Amino acid sequence: MSSDSSASPLAEGLRRALPIVLGYTPVGFAFGVLAVKNNIPPSLAVAMSMLMFSGSGQFVFAGMWGAGAGTLSIMAAVFIVNLRYLLQSAAESPWLVGLPRLQRFLLGLGLTDETFAVHITAFQNGWKRNLTTLFVCNQTTQAAWVGGSAIGAFCGELVTDVKPIGLDYALTAMFIALLVPQCVNRLHVLIAIFTMTLSIALKVAGMSQWNIAVATVVGASLGTALLLYKDKKDAACARRAGTVSSTQLSSAQPSSTPPHTAPTAPDASQSSPGRPPAGGKKQNNSSILTSTGRMTANPDEANS
Repeated sequence: MSSDSSASPLAEGLRRALPIVLGYTPVGFAFGVLAVKNNIPPSLAVAMSMLMFSGSGQFVFAGMWGAGAGTLSIMAAVFIVNLRYLLQSAAESPWLVGLPRLQRFLLGLGLTDETFAVHITAFQNGWKRNLTTLFVCNQTTQAAWVGGSAIGAFCGELVTDVKPIGLDYALTAMFIALLVPQCVNRLHVLIAIFTMTLSIALKVAGMSQWNIAVATVVGASLGTALLLYKDKKDAACARRAGTVSSTQLSSAQPSSTPPHTAPTAPDASQSSPGRPPAGGKKQNNSSILTSTGRMTANPDEANS
């Protein structure tokens, strides 16, 4: 998700929070209704949204509370469901380096699946960190969640069933809207389809509570392994290409030693050992062709 560089930090935070608010308000309302129907006091439901701020964890709490589960069982289930925030905070921490511990703690309190998605996408797209934007987005989304929970908790008696008005699908629709912008390449799309298919298959097989968590872990692990393999393969190809280029460049450069040239025949005008130069005093006495064209054996006759 790209951010507008001309927008103020406050406006940017509100812009990021808007689609999340549209999902949190009806889902928070649905939680308030469910909490009251499971014998949770309205004030406690609102307090959970303020202090816990975990949609899936709160729904698990409400369902197990209504089913009469023990305190330790509820705590263990909520802890396991919220373990994903440990991974999300670790993934976001490199972009928060240098901040005081208190500020990082407060940012962690506002971390949810949706705020993590919008923040991490902005960071990956080169957005320069701004605390105002981060805090405005986190607090606006939490205010929407608390407001929706309060309306559902205190006015939930007016709604007998949330399914006819589609509130039960609001959270799913919001997750889909946040997932699509993050599928930026073929690998992301394939992993998303694989994880969705695996989750449905596990649910059909009878794993009704852990199907999403198991499918998410398997899909994320597979995606990480494929990404590491792809990076290693690209690095090997780059090294091979660099080696070939270096070899071609070395062969194209001229040699530092002069090329071997064939010996040339000595000039006839230059003297050589055992052979007098042309026109010298030493002449062959065997025969001399005179200007009259006859041969004479005596060299003195040529001058007569």
